[in-house]
Amino acid sequence: MSEIATLARPYAVAAYKRAKETASTAQWSETLAFLSAVMKDERIAQAADNPKVKKEQFTAAFLDLCAGHLNGESENFVKVLVANGRLDLIHSIAEQFEYYRAEEEGYLDVEVCSAYPLEDGEHAKLVTVLQTELGKQPRLHVRVDESLIGGVLIKAGDRVIDASVRGQVQRLATRLYN
Repeated sequence: MSEIATLARPYAVAAYKRAKETASTAQWSETLAFLSAVMKDERIAQAADNPKVKKEQFTAAFLDLCAGHLNGESENFVKVLVANGRLDLIHSIAEQFEYYRAEEEGYLDVEVCSAYPLEDGEHAKLVTVLQTELGKQPRLHVRVDESLIGGVLIKAGDRVIDASVRGQVQRLATRLYN
Protein backbone atom coordinates (compact mmCIF):
# COMPACT_ATOMS: atom_id res chain seq x y z
CA MET A 1 0.00 0.00 0.00
CA SER A 2 2.76 2.45 0.85
CA GLU A 3 4.40 1.57 -2.46
CA ILE A 4 1.31 2.83 -4.30
CA ALA A 5 1.35 6.03 -2.25
CA THR A 6 5.03 6.51 -3.01
CA LEU A 7 4.45 6.09 -6.75
CA ALA A 8 1.44 8.42 -6.71
CA ARG A 9 3.05 11.17 -4.64
CA PRO A 10 4.98 13.00 -7.42
CA TYR A 11 1.85 13.17 -9.57
CA ALA A 12 -0.29 14.40 -6.67
CA VAL A 13 2.32 17.03 -5.76
CA ALA A 14 2.56 18.20 -9.38
CA ALA A 15 -1.21 18.40 -9.75
CA TYR A 16 -1.56 20.29 -6.48
CA LYS A 17 1.20 22.76 -7.33
CA ARG A 18 -0.39 23.45 -10.70
CA ALA A 19 -3.82 23.83 -9.12
CA LYS A 20 -2.40 26.37 -6.65
CA GLU A 21 -0.63 28.29 -9.44
CA THR A 22 -3.85 28.57 -11.43
CA ALA A 23 -6.17 29.02 -8.40
CA SER A 24 -8.17 25.99 -9.48
CA THR A 25 -7.92 23.54 -6.58
CA ALA A 26 -11.68 22.97 -6.48
CA GLN A 27 -11.75 22.20 -10.20
CA TRP A 28 -8.79 19.83 -9.90
CA SER A 29 -10.49 18.10 -6.95
CA GLU A 30 -13.59 17.49 -9.05
CA THR A 31 -11.53 16.31 -12.02
CA LEU A 32 -9.46 13.88 -9.98
CA ALA A 33 -12.58 12.53 -8.27
CA PHE A 34 -14.18 12.05 -11.69
CA LEU A 35 -11.11 10.26 -13.07
CA SER A 36 -10.99 8.07 -9.97
CA ALA A 37 -14.65 7.12 -10.48
CA VAL A 38 -14.06 6.31 -14.15
CA MET A 39 -11.11 4.07 -13.27
CA LYS A 40 -13.27 2.09 -10.83
CA ASP A 41 -14.96 0.54 -13.86
CA GLU A 42 -13.36 -2.89 -14.16
CA ARG A 43 -13.37 -2.89 -17.98
CA ILE A 44 -11.57 0.46 -18.17
CA ALA A 45 -9.03 -0.59 -15.55
CA GLN A 46 -8.35 -3.81 -17.47
CA ALA A 47 -7.92 -1.92 -20.74
CA ALA A 48 -5.50 0.49 -19.06
CA ASP A 49 -3.38 -2.43 -17.81
CA ASN A 50 -3.57 -4.48 -21.01
CA PRO A 51 -0.15 -4.48 -22.71
CA LYS A 52 -1.80 -5.40 -26.04
CA VAL A 53 -3.69 -2.10 -26.14
CA LYS A 54 -1.63 0.69 -27.69
CA LYS A 55 -1.24 3.67 -25.39
CA GLU A 56 -2.23 6.14 -28.09
CA GLN A 57 -5.47 4.28 -28.82
CA PHE A 58 -6.30 3.91 -25.15
CA THR A 59 -5.56 7.59 -24.49
CA ALA A 60 -7.81 8.68 -27.35
CA ALA A 61 -10.65 6.39 -26.22
CA PHE A 62 -10.26 7.42 -22.58
CA LEU A 63 -10.30 11.13 -23.42
CA ASP A 64 -13.37 10.60 -25.62
CA LEU A 65 -15.07 8.89 -22.68
CA CYS A 66 -14.19 11.83 -20.43
CA ALA A 67 -15.15 14.50 -22.97
CA GLY A 68 -16.76 17.49 -21.31
CA HIS A 69 -15.29 16.68 -17.89
CA LEU A 70 -11.66 17.59 -18.56
CA ASN A 71 -9.94 20.81 -19.54
CA GLY A 72 -6.67 21.08 -21.46
CA GLU A 73 -4.45 20.73 -18.39
CA SER A 74 -6.28 17.71 -17.02
CA GLU A 75 -6.20 16.08 -20.47
CA ASN A 76 -2.43 16.56 -20.50
CA PHE A 77 -2.27 15.09 -16.99
CA VAL A 78 -4.14 12.01 -18.21
CA LYS A 79 -1.79 11.71 -21.19
CA VAL A 80 1.24 11.78 -18.88
CA LEU A 81 -0.31 9.14 -16.59
CA VAL A 82 -1.12 6.84 -19.52
CA ALA A 83 2.31 7.35 -21.13
CA ASN A 84 4.01 6.41 -17.86
CA GLY A 85 1.65 3.50 -17.15
CA ARG A 86 0.37 5.18 -13.98
CA LEU A 87 -3.33 5.75 -14.69
CA ASP A 88 -4.09 2.98 -12.19
CA LEU A 89 -2.73 5.28 -9.46
CA ILE A 90 -5.43 7.91 -9.99
CA HIS A 91 -7.35 6.99 -6.82
CA SER A 92 -4.24 7.40 -4.67
CA ILE A 93 -3.32 10.60 -6.52
CA ALA A 94 -6.78 12.02 -5.80
CA GLU A 95 -6.54 11.07 -2.11
CA GLN A 96 -3.13 12.69 -1.72
CA PHE A 97 -4.28 15.79 -3.60
CA GLU A 98 -7.19 16.14 -1.17
CA TYR A 99 -4.82 15.70 1.75
CA TYR A 100 -2.58 18.54 0.48
CA ARG A 101 -5.62 20.71 -0.13
CA ALA A 102 -6.99 20.05 3.35
CA GLU A 103 -3.62 20.85 4.93
CA GLU A 104 -3.37 24.13 3.02
CA GLU A 105 -6.96 25.21 3.66
CA GLY A 106 -6.97 24.14 7.32
CA TYR A 107 -9.70 21.55 7.32
CA LEU A 108 -9.85 17.81 7.85
CA ASP A 109 -12.19 15.39 6.11
CA VAL A 110 -13.87 13.27 8.76
CA GLU A 111 -15.89 10.15 8.06
CA VAL A 112 -18.66 9.62 10.59
CA CYS A 113 -20.63 6.38 10.70
CA SER A 114 -23.69 6.68 12.85
CA ALA A 115 -26.26 4.10 13.84
CA TYR A 116 -28.97 6.67 13.12
CA PRO A 117 -29.16 9.85 11.01
CA LEU A 118 -27.68 12.81 12.88
CA GLU A 119 -29.99 15.66 13.77
CA ASP A 120 -28.84 19.23 13.09
CA GLY A 121 -27.99 19.87 16.74
CA GLU A 122 -25.99 16.66 17.01
CA HIS A 123 -24.15 17.48 13.79
CA ALA A 124 -23.23 20.97 15.03
CA LYS A 125 -22.12 19.64 18.44
CA LEU A 126 -19.98 16.95 16.79
CA VAL A 127 -18.32 19.59 14.57
CA THR A 128 -17.53 21.71 17.64
CA VAL A 129 -16.11 18.79 19.65
CA LEU A 130 -14.02 17.54 16.72
CA GLN A 131 -12.69 21.01 15.96
CA THR A 132 -11.49 21.30 19.56
CA GLU A 133 -10.06 17.77 19.59
CA LEU A 134 -8.39 17.84 16.16
CA GLY A 135 -7.37 21.51 15.99
CA LYS A 136 -8.76 21.87 12.47
CA GLN A 137 -12.10 22.60 10.91
CA PRO A 138 -13.73 19.20 10.30
CA ARG A 139 -15.73 18.51 7.14
CA LEU A 140 -18.09 15.72 8.10
CA HIS A 141 -19.08 12.99 5.69
CA VAL A 142 -21.87 11.20 7.54
CA ARG A 143 -23.31 7.83 6.64
CA VAL A 144 -25.69 5.56 8.50
CA ASP A 145 -24.56 2.06 9.51
CA GLU A 146 -27.25 0.32 11.54
CA SER A 147 -24.83 -2.50 12.47
CA LEU A 148 -23.23 -0.09 14.97
CA ILE A 149 -26.37 -0.56 17.12
CA GLY A 150 -25.86 2.89 18.67
CA GLY A 151 -23.26 5.65 18.86
CA VAL A 152 -20.74 6.69 16.21
CA LEU A 153 -17.51 5.56 14.58
CA ILE A 154 -15.31 8.49 13.56
CA LYS A 155 -12.33 8.34 11.19
CA ALA A 156 -10.25 11.51 10.92
CA GLY A 157 -6.98 11.05 9.06
CA ASP A 158 -5.12 8.28 10.86
CA ARG A 159 -7.26 8.58 14.01
CA VAL A 160 -10.23 6.34 14.74
CA ILE A 161 -12.66 7.07 17.54
CA ASP A 162 -15.00 4.14 18.16
CA ALA A 163 -17.86 5.33 20.34
CA SER A 164 -20.31 2.73 19.01
CA VAL A 165 -22.19 0.14 21.00
CA ARG A 166 -20.85 -2.55 18.67
CA GLY A 167 -17.27 -1.42 19.42
CA GLN A 168 -17.93 -1.42 23.16
CA VAL A 169 -19.36 -4.94 22.99
CA GLN A 170 -16.33 -6.12 20.98
CA ARG A 171 -13.90 -4.60 23.49
CA LEU A 172 -15.80 -6.16 26.39
CA ALA A 173 -15.75 -9.57 24.70
CA THR A 174 -12.01 -9.27 24.13
CA ARG A 175 -11.40 -8.49 27.80
CA LEU A 176 -13.61 -11.36 28.92
CA TYR A 177 -11.91 -13.92 26.70
CA ASN A 178 -8.34 -12.83 27.49
